[in-house]
Amino acid sequence: MGKLALAAIVSSWVVPITIMVNRIVTEPYMDEIFHIPQAQQYCKGNFGSWDPMITTPPGLYYLSLAYIASLFPGLYCVEAASSFLDVCSASFLRSINGVLAITCSIILYDIIIHLTPTLGDRKAMLHAAVLSLYPLHWFFTFLYYTDVASVTAVLAMYLASLKKNYWLSALVGAFAVVVRQTNIIWVLFVACIGIIDISQMPGKGNARTANSDVSVEHDFTYVTGTSAKGLNLKRRKSVKTVNTSEYSLPRISASSPSFSSGLLENRKICLMKFG
Repeated sequence: MGKLALAAIVSSWVVPITIMVNRIVTEPYMDEIFHIPQAQQYCKGNFGSWDPMITTPPGLYYLSLAYIASLFPGLYCVEAASSFLDVCSASFLRSINGVLAITCSIILYDIIIHLTPTLGDRKAMLHAAVLSLYPLHWFFTFLYYTDVASVTAVLAMYLASLKKNYWLSALVGAFAVVVRQTNIIWVLFVACIGIIDISQMPGKGNARTANSDVSVEHDFTYVTGTSAKGLNLKRRKSVKTVNTSEYSLPRISASSPSFSSGLLENRKICLMKFG
């Protein structure tokens, strides 16, 4: 329920402002003069074409291509677009950042809930909504820039790591680097957090030792046909017997020859003294 409410709140400002920006700014603005023509080349299928003025990898363009491909069948059916290239206009390309902004707010909500589970749904939703209004993130939501896609990919990678889904975290981290190469720093950061979490897992070493003991005992029973526990018990008994006999004092029996000869000598000495 919290995610749906948060998505509705973020959509309440993303949708109208996006429509307003597209009506006022009809042509590519600032760095869009590089990104939008490059994305349109990908829509034409010219994947070998590349603008040398672009300093980021083509991750956003591939994501945009998948986004446009998902919209095209519906737009073609309602006759809103006659060709695939018509959907690759500036307004449609900008709309992907609006979708990513809503997705990013939901990821923020999940991260807040995971880190502070006692916070409550309403407060977590408000925190996520406030973070979605971060000025740098909010401004680029309505333009075709790599910022929103980059932040969304990094946060998704971090959330997957928090949920111990390290394979998914690695895949999303690789995509984050494809969107922006500087995200490699965040990939290393999340990787270090994952390594620390794995090393601090309780009982992992004990479980391995117990499993190895069980496997050794099973192998011994299979080969010899005797139980290792019974053998250990016999060994303990034998060791105890050996230790007892080893450290016990010698006892002189009354019926031994040395004992009887000693008594005779004592009697002779007494008779000589009194005789």
